[in-house]
Parts: sequence; structure tokens; C-alpha cells
Amino acid sequence: MQDIKDKVDELRTSVADVMLRLKISELEDEITKLSAKSKTPDFWKDNLDAQAVMKRLSSLENRVKPWHQVQIELDEVTEWLEMDDKSMLNDLVTQVEDIETKLDELKEQLKFNGPFDDNDAIISIHAGAGGTDAQDWSQMLLRMYVRWAEKHDFNVVMLEESAGEEAGIKSVTFEINGAFAYGLLRGEHGVHRLVRLSPYNSDNLRQTSFAKVEVMPKIDKPDDVNIDEQDLKIDVYRAGGHGGQSVNTTDSAVRITHIPTNIVVSIQNERSQLQNKETAMTIIRSKLAQLQLEQHQIDLKSIKGPNQSAEWGNQIRSYVLHPYKQVKDLRTKFETSDPDAVLDGTLDGFINAYLEQNIS
Repeated sequence: MQDIKDKVDELRTSVADVMLRLKISELEDEITKLSAKSKTPDFWKDNLDAQAVMKRLSSLENRVKPWHQVQIELDEVTEWLEMDDKSMLNDLVTQVEDIETKLDELKEQLKFNGPFDDNDAIISIHAGAGGTDAQDWSQMLLRMYVRWAEKHDFNVVMLEESAGEEAGIKSVTFEINGAFAYGLLRGEHGVHRLVRLSPYNSDNLRQTSFAKVEVMPKIDKPDDVNIDEQDLKIDVYRAGGHGGQSVNTTDSAVRITHIPTNIVVSIQNERSQLQNKETAMTIIRSKLAQLQLEQHQIDLKSIKGPNQSAEWGNQIRSYVLHPYKQVKDLRTKFETSDPDAVLDGTLDGFINAYLEQNIS
């Protein structure tokens, strides 16, 4: 019995240490404040704000609840140990092993040490050097991330898409909503390189294509990134819809330029100009938050605009389909000889290798 008691004490200490490092008590304080706010009489007067509060509250409760459950289970084992009933020994050993397994899984949260790691993610993919092949490559990457999200029961919301002339897409922006979505996907930020026999070349020659992937934390609360209104240029124009009568016939499209960084975001998906403006502002805030993280700047006016081009020499990962099959991350050196699985959304090996390398 003493061995089990020692193990329980060790687990209890480990739980307390990890909870401290993850600032669980601060999350509990935030839960208390948001819960109180949700019970005020005028809470649902601002429907959008109320939905954001409830979403945040649910996310926090899902993060904190497993820790409380582990503590409860440790208390239960302690109570049984105090009874000193040796007939319970095997059951107690099994229960302690289960708690240890749960704790190992919960410790994975230590990989998410960034200020926005628990946010949803906004991803933009831009075709780079390679013409039609690069546009097709961009669409392949879009499918890869959508399939990854589906495998993890995450939600995908398309925000903007620009189709290529012959095939594929010139650019696309979409959200992935789920627990620690940004924390999991932040390592995908960079240039992705594809080598294959081109289906768009009459001679079926080997072609190298590039696409730039931007991964940003979704910042839908203005207080998280304070933007001076004087730094914004907002243009409203007529949206262009596909083929139709009564399709986007109002001046609902919105283009917002952040003048200091020259970041430009155009949105025309919604019929409502207000909705398009809010979506564009969310993306602007998200892009600025990402640049702050990259450039270690606090003052937005000190941030330089993004300048990494999607071409040879800037890639973070290479996907080779010919003359051999391999996907290799150039930062972590993690690789696989099954590119088909990777392009079908099997990315966890690359994601975990990046998180392990960058854990603090």
C-alpha cells in the first residue's frame, strides 16, 4: 500500500505543478467573471458579444474540467488507501495507472505556451512561383488542412477565395475552429514546396511549385489588438458574384488597408457590408497579432509588413512526389515516405515534432 501512497503523492505534486504552469487558477477566475456576466439581465442585448462570451466560457470550462476530475480521482484513491483494505489493492493500482495516463495526456497542454495558442486559427494560402501548378498546389494544401480539421472534429469556415484562371486557387482564407487550433497549426506558417510531374505540362516534365501559408490566431476581440482608426483606410465597392441576377448587386464588398504595414484585406462573401467589414477587421487584427509574435514588437507602429515571398530558399517543408516520395520538414527534420497520407490530412507527426522542438 505504501508504494501506491507514494505514487499518489507524486501524482498530486505533478498535477499541482502543471496546473501552476498552465495558470489554471487564472482561467478559473476568468470563468467566474464570464459566468457572472452571462447571468446579467441585459447579457443577450448584444447578441454577437454574448455569443463570444459563451464560446469563451465553454472553451475555458473544457480546459479546466479535466484537471478538476484528476484531482477528484486522486482524492478518491486517498480515501480508499486510508481504509487500508488490501483486497482493493489491484483495483487501486489500476486506478492510479489510469490517472497517470490522463495526466500524461493533459501535460500535452504544456506545449501550448504562446499567448494566443488556445485561439481559433485563420489560415491564408497564396499561390507562389510555379504558375498554374502553384495554384493547383494551393488547392491541394487547402484540402490537406480541411481534411486535418475533419479528422480532429474541428470546424472549417471559408472566408474568401480567389480562383485560378485554369485550375486551382490564387488565394484562399479560412478559419479552423477547435481547441488550441492556432497552437497546433502555428508551425505550418511558411512556404511549402511541391515537386512532381506536372499535369499541366504537355511534356509531363518535373515541376517545382511554391505556396505561402499564413497561420494567424483569430482575434475577434478588439481589446486583444488595439488598432488606431487613423491607421486604417476603408474602401467599399461592388462585389462581384458568379453569374447571376440579383447576385451581389449592392456595394457590400469591403477592403481595409492597415497603412503602417500596408496589410490589405478584402472581403465580399457576405451580402451585408457590416458583416464583411467585421470579418475583414478580424483578419487585420489576426495578421497584426501574428506579426507581433514574429517580430517581438509591442507597438503596432513598429511592426514591418510581411515580406516573405513564396519561392525557392524560403520553404519550411518539401513535398516530393517524383522521382521519389517524401515529405520533409526542413526545421525539425521530421519526414515520411507517405506523401499521399500527408496530403489527406495526416499532419500530426509534423505538428508534434514542431511543438516538441519549440516547447519552453
